Amino acid sequence: MRVLHVIPSVAPVRGGPSKAVVAMVKALRVSGVDAEIITTNDNGLDLLDVPLGRRIDYPLTGLEENTSVPVWFFPRFNPSVNAIKEFAFSAALTRWLWENIQDYDLLHVHAIFSYASTAAMAIARLRGVGYILRPLGQLCEWSLQQSAYKKQIYLKLIEQSNINNSLGLHVTSVQEQQEVSRLGLVAPSFILPHGLDVSSPIPDARIKLRQLLNLPADEPIILFLSRLHPKKGLDYLIPALGKLTHHRFTFVLAGSGSKEYEAEIKSLLFSNGILDRTHLVGFVGGEKKDLFLQGSDLFALTSYSENFGVSVLEAMASSLPVLVTPGVALASVVAEHQVGYIPKLNVSEITNAIKQCLIHPQIAKDMGNRARKLVLQKYTWNGIANNLSHTYTNFLDNTPKKQLAIQKVEGIHS
Repeated sequence: MRVLHVIPSVAPVRGGPSKAVVAMVKALRVSGVDAEIITTNDNGLDLLDVPLGRRIDYPLTGLEENTSVPVWFFPRFNPSVNAIKEFAFSAALTRWLWENIQDYDLLHVHAIFSYASTAAMAIARLRGVGYILRPLGQLCEWSLQQSAYKKQIYLKLIEQSNINNSLGLHVTSVQEQQEVSRLGLVAPSFILPHGLDVSSPIPDARIKLRQLLNLPADEPIILFLSRLHPKKGLDYLIPALGKLTHHRFTFVLAGSGSKEYEAEIKSLLFSNGILDRTHLVGFVGGEKKDLFLQGSDLFALTSYSENFGVSVLEAMASSLPVLVTPGVALASVVAEHQVGYIPKLNVSEITNAIKQCLIHPQIAKDMGNRARKLVLQKYTWNGIANNLSHTYTNFLDNTPKKQLAIQKVEGIHS
């Protein structure tokens, strides 16, 4: 079975979804699926330095040595206008898909409202190739409310037909499935969570992290590790931390975003009196990322909306208790297995939850130990990939070529 994964970018700067698709394809290949990725050389405002127009072995960062997956990179249109860059237009990718898409049994498309994904679904319909779609939370209520007018037009004129002609919508949580179901779409949905390649424990991680940050050996560390973006709820987390000045802690803010938003965050830290207790370490990956996760005392993600929350899963795998707000889809898992704190998106509730962690460190440590066991039992990529492989087979067995040809004709007139 040949499966082509389509995503606008695999650059680490794009966060969890881009990292997940590379790990997903690696695990699928181990399970016997001939999976590849097609994408652009997008790297946020920059471009990746990669060979273009040919299949390459793309290395996986932060995993075992000599691990790579096959990826086709094509040039992204690179104008000076950032909004156009975000759309990830690529004429070369379009031509390649038109000429080669029928060499694959199935497409697994990641993201909507982006050129690479939209073009792939449209070409698949015209060429009679089945595809499933992972919308990455972009069909959730919070996401649709951002630039709502533009998205409504795009959805009605272009993307709705692409979505409704997919074989299925790949959602990663019950919460995401519930939000998608309210839109009245035709395509069925199925739940399959993200997986994780669990890193090995770092000996003396707590000591090494405090040495790196020049902190006392017993200093509590609260970690935010994610892309810096307004939806991540730092406008609640930082004021909550500002109310805990009588408690010992250091706040580590790991992640990168636009220069304007990073400046806004620094101003927020200063106005809440915790800039001098905060380490702004930027984007971290690989062993350094593992050190921050394994050496901290609490992971906090107070997002308005997360259709899953890969960084939360990484923290859990590192034996770290997590603090998440109800907008994070994994919040129900955290509550069910008692592996962290779930305050409402409210400054006083977030403050109280952090205070409980600082006052009762042993309870927090027990939560972290349960969290790692849960990830090892249910969220490794090997198990997820096997389930996904069976899902591919079921879709192909129940959607013969004749039916795809009918969809092709109907898609032209929809």
